[in-house]
Amino acid sequence: MIMSKRTLMILALGTLIGFGGAGFLIVFFVHNVSLRELLVGYSPLYWQLTIGLVFGVISAKAAWSIVELPFLKDIKGLFSNIFQPLKLNKFEIVFVSLCAGIGEELFFRGGIQPMLGVWTTAVLFVLLHGYINPFNLPMTVYGLYMTVVIGVMGLMTIHLGIVTSITAHFVIDLILMIKLTEGNNEEMTNPEDVISS
Repeated sequence: MIMSKRTLMILALGTLIGFGGAGFLIVFFVHNVSLRELLVGYSPLYWQLTIGLVFGVISAKAAWSIVELPFLKDIKGLFSNIFQPLKLNKFEIVFVSLCAGIGEELFFRGGIQPMLGVWTTAVLFVLLHGYINPFNLPMTVYGLYMTVVIGVMGLMTIHLGIVTSITAHFVIDLILMIKLTEGNNEEMTNPEDVISS
């Protein structure tokens, strides 16, 4: 079943409001930190944005190199099946990436990470995204890579500030979605083949 563009936009907005709102509530009521304190972080904003941007670009390019390996060809096809039919324009790609970057980072890095720690939160994040699958070795390989990326983003949040991980997350999603939407249809594959492999 192919997801519609409208459904994706609703999910993106839901991620921003739902996850972001839940993250804010946890930060404020459980960790006793204001949203301003959380966003200010431990280093200047320009430094957080710069490091997040650089890390995001490097991580996205490495992720793309991984999914282009012959071993992970079906995984790339599965992701292409999701995004190519939607024919997203640049604004929509930026919107979805921004919603995910802000909403998920406020929840996972801001709210959950102080309770569970960096690496447990990273594993939880990857599991909830379905990137670890004991019945699908290629997807699990990609998931292990993403666990490392998310873990490093967690460390950046601790040492630099959450804007770093928000920026990195946004850039990773932005680059990968652009790559997936500009690909040709020959890369698309049957989802059942990927799930059963």
